[in-house]
Amino acid sequence: MRGFLCSVLLCFIISLPVYASKIFIPMDADGQANHLKAYGVAYAALKANLPIDWLLNYKGGSFCLDDVESVERMCKLRGVTFEIISDAQYGGIMNEIANPDFNGDIIKLEKPPKIAVYTPKNKEPWDDAVTLVLTYAEIPFDKVYDDEVLADDLTKYDWLHLHHEDFTGQYGKFWSQFRNAAWYQNDQKGAEAMAAKHGFKKVSQLQLAVAKKIRDFVAGGGYMFAMCSATDSYDIALAAEGVDICDVPFDGDAMDPAAQQKLDFSKCFAFKDFKLETNPYVYEYSDIDNTGFRHVAMNTDYFSLFTFSAKFDPVPSMLCQDHTTTIKGFMGQTTSFRKEVLKSSVLVMGEFKPANEARYIHGEYGKGTWTFYGGHDPEDYEHHVGDPPTELSLHPNSPGYRLILNNVLFPAAKKKPRKT
Repeated sequence: MRGFLCSVLLCFIISLPVYASKIFIPMDADGQANHLKAYGVAYAALKANLPIDWLLNYKGGSFCLDDVESVERMCKLRGVTFEIISDAQYGGIMNEIANPDFNGDIIKLEKPPKIAVYTPKNKEPWDDAVTLVLTYAEIPFDKVYDDEVLADDLTKYDWLHLHHEDFTGQYGKFWSQFRNAAWYQNDQKGAEAMAAKHGFKKVSQLQLAVAKKIRDFVAGGGYMFAMCSATDSYDIALAAEGVDICDVPFDGDAMDPAAQQKLDFSKCFAFKDFKLETNPYVYEYSDIDNTGFRHVAMNTDYFSLFTFSAKFDPVPSMLCQDHTTTIKGFMGQTTSFRKEVLKSSVLVMGEFKPANEARYIHGEYGKGTWTFYGGHDPEDYEHHVGDPPTELSLHPNSPGYRLILNNVLFPAAKKKPRKT
């Protein structure tokens, strides 16, 4: 009799419905204590083979995944706000997003991208906004530089960030102000030694070779992200292939007097018809950058993100996920891009209309994509050489830094065919 009752009880327990649960990580303005760390949690979950739903335009681009104790613990340790919801509750969210009248979509994130940052080995994480936020968010990355790029090591990676580099071989155009500084002289000596090591007579020739390897990485399906001077100087280097655009202080001989006429804009990712800045005393490469034209007061310097149709344009929708569409402006050697020099194929994702400038742009090249983001540090309005590093623990909800992390997670997305 006892055995019979036990069997009946076991069958009853087995027949009970199983209520699974989800970890929901809100990303709206009021619901998340640490937006930046939330991306790190998402990345760590992917590394643990836990797929994630990225809920485009739902509460600021929230994340949802199966409830796993290790992820709960990680959220608590990192100060990331989360909720435990039932499958039924999540079904309601999915239905809301699926509604044709709701501008949202669900993107599956499946595999963590392998991340590389093109940067000199002696640079600290706070020297660059991307390495700074990757470190803060606890997202692992490798440093690569000229040796690794020229050895074709980029094939090991999915996503590449370009540190604030000068791909034209003009040492950032810092010569006028810092030519007597020890750091400038050491950087120049190091660059010249690296060029000689790889058989180049000039640093500009080395930088062009690196730029072409990066171009091939993108063409083969890689994702490239660049900020500040790595954006325009990269395209200028490609356009100037075979043309000497460096004056005496940079390579020991005069630049080609016909350099401007010899530029080949068809080789550029983003820009066309720009004019070179040939004066070595001027801290600028060309008129791509709008820094010298904008005349914008700090208290009015904000740019706006475009709102894309998540169901039809998931890529720009992913890249623009944020808890606000108004982003505080910030300057850099390359602050923004004059719209007059953008190619027609370029997608503008963020702009400051009063100055007719683009701040955040995207495009395709071959099988891959590139994204350019103007400015140096989203939480340091006017960063100068020698300024102290930004402490991101004071800016855990930075919308400007979120744009960087959108790009980091973007390669993890399961690709969906574009709807017509």
